[in-house]
Amino acid sequence: MTERQLFQQHLAPTSTEPMAFPVSRAKGALLYNDTGKTFIDLIGGISVCNVGHCHPRVVAAIRAQAAEYLHVMVYGEAVQSPQVQYAALLAKHLPDTLDCVYFTNSGAEAVEGAMKLAKRLTGRTEIIACHNSYHGSTQGALSLLGDEYWRSAYRPLLPGIRHIRYNNQEDLAHIDVHTACIVLETVQAEAGVIAPDPAWMQALRQRCSDTGALLVLDEIQAGFGRTGSLWAFEQYNIIPDILLLGKALGGGMPLGAFIASGVRMQVLADKPVLGHITTFGGHPVSCAAGKAALEALLDEQMVRAVPAKERLFRDLLQHKTIKALRSRGLMLALELDSYEQVKKAINYCLNTPGETTGVFTDWFLFAPNCIRLVPPLTISEAEIKQACTILLAALDQCVAA
Repeated sequence: MTERQLFQQHLAPTSTEPMAFPVSRAKGALLYNDTGKTFIDLIGGISVCNVGHCHPRVVAAIRAQAAEYLHVMVYGEAVQSPQVQYAALLAKHLPDTLDCVYFTNSGAEAVEGAMKLAKRLTGRTEIIACHNSYHGSTQGALSLLGDEYWRSAYRPLLPGIRHIRYNNQEDLAHIDVHTACIVLETVQAEAGVIAPDPAWMQALRQRCSDTGALLVLDEIQAGFGRTGSLWAFEQYNIIPDILLLGKALGGGMPLGAFIASGVRMQVLADKPVLGHITTFGGHPVSCAAGKAALEALLDEQMVRAVPAKERLFRDLLQHKTIKALRSRGLMLALELDSYEQVKKAINYCLNTPGETTGVFTDWFLFAPNCIRLVPPLTISEAEIKQACTILLAALDQCVAA
């Protein structure tokens, strides 16, 4: 049997139409399939591969740590250098009130931990999220997810969850003395790259402070330079009470984290003891890889080039089928008329008949009429120009349909 057939037979499906893209290797902003064809990666593992695929420093860190030790003990019981050093590096580049890191296996697990932390800290049970928000697929995170289509098949979900409108001033009144926390994306990704109004973010921060509710910002997709600053919340002059990280956190390895102050984190250690626990969270190889990736991101000043690369995409992507182009750094959404047009464009980019190079791209959960452009931050100007040429040719096919 071919690997494609084995994929279909033995791997649990996530949809009835998987991309089934056969990857043989990846480097920088490029992917290669099983025939050797090159693809410019405009997905970046959904904001995972910010420093590019197989960055030499990340690969070296993985190899070095794998030769020392792998899993030793459940999280929090052993002093493991990769965890300690990475937590310290993150704290160094975060505000003083975000100095204590709880490493998890994924972003969704970070959401779960933050929800528990907020309930313990406040003694409250109500949690607020936003419509068209995405925070993961575990039961708690799914309860926060802001679209009933994705939630309905798994009810009953967690009680005490309220959804409000993103960027809506009136809805902030729902945050009150019964609210443990509000969880929201600093930039709504799966809604098709919806950035908040700065004044709304300021009002949200003030409302949380006034009512004692905690502000939990989900930067699982928006963090690590994706939006043009190391952390997206820096652009709004606010500081969350709890920060959620994942995706790029591990440099390509599985890793998530929720981060708060050391004083706040203490509540998880007592009454009950082991108030939050994970076996593999903060795996030493993942932490070694993530630390190397963050060091590369900082040392090579990758974030500095993001605004210019964003402008280049925006300048080149001019086409009559594009209804809107929303962007926040190298997180872009190309809005078309319909999902059918998006699907046709994606397929063209993958197949590019007669060409040796294609483009690997995707759509958004809550905005299926938008093409996702979330490349590695290391993508070059030449690669952006080539990718845009292919995208424009794909859009020409949509017009010809």
